[in-house]
Amino acid sequence: MMTKDDLNSTEYNTFFQAYIQKSGSLDLIDGLVNSGKITTQFLEAIPRDLLEYRYEAGKWTIKEIIQHLIDTERIFANRALRVARKDQTALPGYDHESFAVHSLANRRTFEDLIMEYQALRQTTILLFKSFDPGMLMEIGTVSDKNLSARAVGFIIVGHETHHCDIIKQRYL
Repeated sequence: MMTKDDLNSTEYNTFFQAYIQKSGSLDLIDGLVNSGKITTQFLEAIPRDLLEYRYEAGKWTIKEIIQHLIDTERIFANRALRVARKDQTALPGYDHESFAVHSLANRRTFEDLIMEYQALRQTTILLFKSFDPGMLMEIGTVSDKNLSARAVGFIIVGHETHHCDIIKQRYL
């Protein structure tokens, strides 16, 4: 069993601290499973007429937030894979604003976004289950900072919680 409390602060950039804190107290795999279920239920309860609503000019719609969660999880899962497999390549950051602008999320159906989110979460869970404890402890370089494979899992969960909180506060 591995929880966020097992992480050492040298395993991740301090930028991710808030996400890690929001990841809850569950074991890593249970956290991924649980947050996937909670997020799906939360998103499915959102009134459909709000999916393309922007609370302010230049802010993302709920569909764009869902796409951002998908894109970010996919990128971070790839980072975890590369770190766990001891890829010594320094990995770059990514421009999440560019991803959002070019995602065409508002042209997609809500059902399609949810289906992709759920499929991706299943593959993320299977990926993390495939790592042994040593692989989870591996540390690589992302955006010129240390990042462990296990920290990535908690970041995914906390990042998702962060955006669900924003939806609750500013969209609903």
